[in-house]
Amino acid sequence: MQLIEVNSLVGEDLIKVEETIRSVSKVGYPWLAEMLGHTIAGGGKRVRPALCLLCGKLYEYDFKRLVLMATSVELLHTATLVHDDAIDKSPVRRGRSTVNQLWGEEKAVLLGDYLFAKAGEFSASTENIRVVKLFAQTLEIISKGELNQAFNAFNLKQNHEDYIQRIADKTASLFVLSTESGAVLSHAPEKSVQALKEYGYNLGVAFQIVDDILDFTSTEKELGKPIGSDLAQGTFTLPAMLLVEHYPGDNPVKRLFESRGERKENIGRAIETVRNSTIVEECYKFATAFSVKARSQLDSLPDCPARQALNELAEYVVSRQS
Repeated sequence: MQLIEVNSLVGEDLIKVEETIRSVSKVGYPWLAEMLGHTIAGGGKRVRPALCLLCGKLYEYDFKRLVLMATSVELLHTATLVHDDAIDKSPVRRGRSTVNQLWGEEKAVLLGDYLFAKAGEFSASTENIRVVKLFAQTLEIISKGELNQAFNAFNLKQNHEDYIQRIADKTASLFVLSTESGAVLSHAPEKSVQALKEYGYNLGVAFQIVDDILDFTSTEKELGKPIGSDLAQGTFTLPAMLLVEHYPGDNPVKRLFESRGERKENIGRAIETVRNSTIVEECYKFATAFSVKARSQLDSLPDCPARQALNELAEYVVSRQS
């Protein structure tokens, strides 16, 4: 399953979303235009705006408002990446230098704030109070998730429930914003709004689990950033948790988190251990379970091409390689 196949149903409207996103860089300050142009040119899969548009296709397709909201969701996602990179001091994102690498951490944080504001502006342009409130709540949830991650860096005393809560806050919340807002703007029945909300939650959790797997199994070229980045930042993801559970005595994750010495060596050993064990398979089982839950929420929705695309998207997130 390729993402391009899923997006084909809303391809023309995604082009409009892309144009709207790029229009953000047309500002009167050359230095801001340069920063925005660099950030937006980074591209991405555009999964979240596609979700918003696909959910709108299930009922009354309000093109103008859905494009505005799809743009809002993607700008909010972009802002979180800019902040993440600044916090983590990441030099590369999607194979390109990060904003903080080129302009410094302070300017990166301020640019992220600017993108948050623009995302809020597009959300407000839908003139739907429920959607605007949902946007604000999502930003609050993401911020709490980021703080939770920061306060628990290099903390081995986290369990699976802690992990799911963290990725639900940081990643799944944006998927929920995409699906729920698309449903609301298309005047979907409340039962369908809630079903799409649950779909977005489970899809987002599955998506992040796979992201965390790829941090161990992929390559720098495929990821567009160094592998093992989560471990380097002290983020205790599912593969690392299972490694510690499988090897409770001495293990590279424990050594890295407790002493923070020999970082490169311990990260390398952790990656090798995960790749040469059943941990990857176990993690994919977790991700697949959430993907199945997501797909089950679609049963009550109208039988149409948009529902089929949402079903295929849930399959895609657990089969992707980047």
